[in-house]
Amino acid sequence: MYVQDIIYIQQKLVRTDNAKEKRFSDTEYIKLLKGGYDMSKFSNEVKQLLDYIGGKDNIAAVSHCMTRMRFVLNDPKKADIKKIEEIKLVKGTFTQSGQFQIIIGNEVSTFYNEFVNYAGVEGVNKEAAKKAASKHLNPLQKLIAHLGEIFAPLIPAIVVGGLILGFRNIIGDIKLLEEGTKTLTETSQFWAGMHHFLWLIGEAIFFFLPVGITWSISKKMGTTQILGIILGITLVSPQLLNAYAVAGGAEPPVWDFGFTQIKMIGYQAQVIPAMLAGFVLAHLEIKIRDRVPSYISMVVVPFLSLVPTVLLAHVVLGPVGWTIGSYISDIVYTGLTSSFGWLFASIFGFGYAPLVITGLHHMTNAIDLQLMGEFGGTNLWPMIALSNIAQGSAVLGMIYLNRNNEEEKQVSIPAAISCYLGVTEPAMFGINLKYVYPFLAAMIGSSIAGVVSVGSGVMANSIGVGGLPGILSIQPQHMLMFGVAMAIAIVVPFILTIAFSKKKIGVKENNKALS
Repeated sequence: MYVQDIIYIQQKLVRTDNAKEKRFSDTEYIKLLKGGYDMSKFSNEVKQLLDYIGGKDNIAAVSHCMTRMRFVLNDPKKADIKKIEEIKLVKGTFTQSGQFQIIIGNEVSTFYNEFVNYAGVEGVNKEAAKKAASKHLNPLQKLIAHLGEIFAPLIPAIVVGGLILGFRNIIGDIKLLEEGTKTLTETSQFWAGMHHFLWLIGEAIFFFLPVGITWSISKKMGTTQILGIILGITLVSPQLLNAYAVAGGAEPPVWDFGFTQIKMIGYQAQVIPAMLAGFVLAHLEIKIRDRVPSYISMVVVPFLSLVPTVLLAHVVLGPVGWTIGSYISDIVYTGLTSSFGWLFASIFGFGYAPLVITGLHHMTNAIDLQLMGEFGGTNLWPMIALSNIAQGSAVLGMIYLNRNNEEEKQVSIPAAISCYLGVTEPAMFGINLKYVYPFLAAMIGSSIAGVVSVGSGVMANSIGVGGLPGILSIQPQHMLMFGVAMAIAIVVPFILTIAFSKKKIGVKENNKALS
């Protein structure tokens, strides 16, 4: 046995402080030393990966998520990507936000534990890995990574909110009864009550969204989270006049300081004012904490951080953020609804998947939320959902092409199912980018579907569930046309993938991916 194998076995025998490891019996221990015990489910794959990744000394940090191993490498050039992707367990690789990520699948947790034990490296959590990876990022990449980390914790709530708004539209706006003359809420007190009740949740999610944003920023920056929550509340307090009412001509009350007055305007559903205020609070707290003696920090730091930030938020940050957000949303909305909307849609639909590779797609979350706040819905997110569907459909084409290849189907079928349910990484990085031509087919299909979606005025209530369930977040009056766009995103990439394969477009003679 190798010395590393003995060390691995000894590590497995030691009970850790949190009692996660099982202590083997003496009999099992003897069997282990004699090599009669299957010490590792993935022993060969673990050894190969450690070798191909550049060895233990090339690993600065390693963590894992639901399907991927995440490495921060001291020298990324030492990793032999070709050999890593030839490991049977590996479904694909990609680099994002300074991390080299290897798609393993549902068994990643077991594989990760065996890898860190065998390699003799100490695993870290995802936050520590991100921090280590940030050293390799340029300023733009860091900004994009920050945006992704801020909005990721908010997405479950936003998805729920979108579904609720869609359901309220169905029962309250669509005339389904009495020959198309009345809605459910007009004929049933139960549904009228339900319609009224559900707005409680919808309002909490969307009108008070700044609270979630300022909390998420404080959490991400490692500052006092309750101060972030309080800051958010000061932006949406009921005593403030809604900014939309102000835009409509209503005169807001003021705080009168004698020598000056500050308008009491709220920033409900606004993204950029909340982001600006959240970052100012976090940076101010960090700076003050570094300069204030610890024995008075409990009192001084919160006061000197929160009060100036709230004042700045209502004097400078709120108005400036509102203006910036309005310009961004107006430009995007005008571009999508103008006579050249088809061109914008075709470019965005074609280019969204490459944006995912770079991580730039995180910026669309802020734009979507701004559109929702300004126009009561977003015409950008439906194209994102269609792009995800198109990637899955390209994999469906690969399944057809490799229908007699059992080994290939073991990777492709789970990837397609995952993609249609909203998780695109196994499909994109494990199949489509590996062979290139299905990725191109998906981009073309996404572009065509995006043109149909935008051209027919499809709007979503909010960011929603990805993949095929995404139709649940579409405003009811647009569901039919979105269904047509979905059909295009399914059929076109499937046909093009098969056609490109037969015509050898983007395909080598041996049917391998372009290098």
